[in-house]
Amino acid sequence: MHLSARQTRIAGRHVANEPLWLRILLIGISGIVVTVLIIVPLVYVFVQAFGNGPAAWWAQLVKDRDTQHSIFLTVVLAPVAVLLNTIFGLAAAWTLTKFRFRGRVLLLTLLDLPFAVSPVVAGLCILLVYGMQGFLGPTLREWGMPVVFSWPGLLMATTFVTMPFVARELIPLMESLGSDEELAAVSLGASRWQLFWRITLPNIKWGLLFGIIQCHARAIGEFGAVKVVSGGIGGQTDTMPLRVEKLFQEYNNPGSYAVASVLTLMALATLAARILLERWTEYQLAAMSEEKEG
Repeated sequence: MHLSARQTRIAGRHVANEPLWLRILLIGISGIVVTVLIIVPLVYVFVQAFGNGPAAWWAQLVKDRDTQHSIFLTVVLAPVAVLLNTIFGLAAAWTLTKFRFRGRVLLLTLLDLPFAVSPVVAGLCILLVYGMQGFLGPTLREWGMPVVFSWPGLLMATTFVTMPFVARELIPLMESLGSDEELAAVSLGASRWQLFWRITLPNIKWGLLFGIIQCHARAIGEFGAVKVVSGGIGGQTDTMPLRVEKLFQEYNNPGSYAVASVLTLMALATLAARILLERWTEYQLAAMSEEKEG
């Protein structure tokens, strides 16, 4: 629910009337927490990564083939996992908001399972089902389709932990929009694809982009589930988070911080994309509000 201009002014006056000492205290506590937990670690990562100069930082990234492969694997796996979850999220949101059926509440609850289950447990479940001693592992290996200790297992683990983001972003949005426009389009003879591409998708595009950004940010940093199913095979199944840990355990601190800095830059780029999207959304809403008031 969006506030009108008058409600926003009233809310702003209410906030401004709070005691000065309370505002200073809350802002100060927030600033201290953000500085200690976020800003200082981020700055330290870049200080350590570039401690020997940009040339040494670049050398750590390009001269180590295992590091190059970890970057390549992360850059490939994350978008694929996001694509799969985007398709699943759209289908799940459409199903849960447009239809009423037995088991709907159960399906809605299961969407939150990746939030409730530890990623390590999720990786272990994949290992127990698709590993060599698992239920399907031997059969899949005979068919030449190994899952565990190869990229399909990494993709499966990454997709599982990022599954709820798109769906959970779209479900409340689609419920709030209702079905009036879709019903009107159907009454005018629109097909299912026309209904989706011309009515539903334009209405949910900003929520969909928010979900995709959040899903991508989670995918590039996944560690627990991927750690269990990867086997830690250098140059084959190491993603960037796993490579950071392995280099650190090998006492290669410059290499570890170099990979960590790249991973941080990717996260910051994702965060910047989200901020820009939020600003653009606010601009669009403000423009629509002015048109209605005018």
